[in-house]
Amino acid sequence: MKMKKMCDEKKALVKDAAKRLTGFKRREYQARITLDYFGGNARKAERELGWSRTTVDKALKESESGIRCIDNFQARGRKKTEVIFPDIEKDIRYLAEPQIQADPAMKNAFTYINTTAKAVRQALIDEKGYHDDDLPTEDTIGNMLNRMGYNLKRVLKAKP
Repeated sequence: MKMKKMCDEKKALVKDAAKRLTGFKRREYQARITLDYFGGNARKAERELGWSRTTVDKALKESESGIRCIDNFQARGRKKTEVIFPDIEKDIRYLAEPQIQADPAMKNAFTYINTTAKAVRQALIDEKGYHDDDLPTEDTIGNMLNRMGYNLKRVLKAKP
């Protein structure tokens, strides 16, 4: 297979076009460029264009077989704390329920909690037997409280 030469301007144009594409379309484009300019060699495409060799290999196999690989982006990243510790939400609710208050003006449906995320974290350690190293940070517990519908604000006294 005869390979075409690629000047620096053309390389920049090809890289820019690849950046604008995502998923299957990007891989399809990378496979076409690799076949046309680098004789189907993923290492050369990696060296010349800075593309991931494994991605280019995947793209070449997709174009060769005609079978499209499905990306599983949802499986990436860190799981929510509620998934890692299934009982922590129930334990936080148990600790927070005695301290919640409604908005005195009844302007919104928020419930306010009269404690801090730091105090909730410490109560989880003291009352529920969690270990300090296992628990998430105070910020994460604060985010969990917000997701559970508790606002971490002081309730203002009702004005007459």
